[in-house]
Amino acid sequence: MLNDLVDLRIFARVALHGSLTAAARELGLALNVVSKRLAALEQRTSTVLIVRNTRKSHLTMEGKALLERVQRILVEVDEAEKLLAEGKTEPHGLLRIGAPAALGRRIIRPLCGELTRRWPNLAIDLSLSDRVSSLLDESLDVVIRIGSITDSSMIARKLLDNHRIIVASPDYIARRGMPESPYDLTKHELLLYGRAARWTLHGPRKELADISVRSRLHTNSGDIAHEWAGDGLGITLKSEIDVAADLFSGRLVRVLPDWKSDAAPVCALYPAGRHVSLRLRVFLDAVTERLRLAQDGFRKIKHDDKYRKITE
Repeated sequence: MLNDLVDLRIFARVALHGSLTAAARELGLALNVVSKRLAALEQRTSTVLIVRNTRKSHLTMEGKALLERVQRILVEVDEAEKLLAEGKTEPHGLLRIGAPAALGRRIIRPLCGELTRRWPNLAIDLSLSDRVSSLLDESLDVVIRIGSITDSSMIARKLLDNHRIIVASPDYIARRGMPESPYDLTKHELLLYGRAARWTLHGPRKELADISVRSRLHTNSGDIAHEWAGDGLGITLKSEIDVAADLFSGRLVRVLPDWKSDAAPVCALYPAGRHVSLRLRVFLDAVTERLRLAQDGFRKIKHDDKYRKITE
């Protein structure tokens, strides 16, 4: 019986109006259609629900009992349809995001605040970690990562082209001098994070420099290496997106501006085969735009002017 909600709606409207004609008029159906659907409902339930006469229709005791339940059912169905309709026009529900610490603090954190202010039915759970998170292990809906990641069980959507670049504070460069070639880096304090013990750099004419990195300061956090560089403790290799704001403010300067790492694109990973919800699509579009704006700001920085001031 519950498989045919149309019959239940017709029954409820007939009961409300006490008239098949009035119910048919409200529902936009032909009178004979209303009569046949009501008769089919009674036949399936083997119960007389409404007694009809020329003037008025009356509910039987069984009809009254059914109407009470049908009204509750239809309210629930209407609420469910409303919820689905809202979900199609605006993001709704909980979105669980994973991101690296630095990128998460500088880009994802403020973006989450803006999205929840804009969409009152959206909730966000943000987890920050520099390790490559497993979506399945941590039950995340999407993970933002810097660098190419291959996993056949995940969809990897590139959000932005990106490279890692060499940076240091103006104070450090004033004290120790600006390196003139990648191999001069071995004479400096290098700040290392993660497991990489070598920096592979590409030059302006496609030259390749493979530098063995020895560091007195090592961390598992790219964010800490970034802060150490800002504190004047040495030179580090960081994503251009991560350091864009500090380059713009002058807290950091770019070292060897013609040299950079292999491409390290910013990617979003989410499970293959899973429906992409509206809340995830809204987030991906918003974070792509925010990253693009950050990169545009980075590319407008006039590094050479800063280098001349530091090295004069």
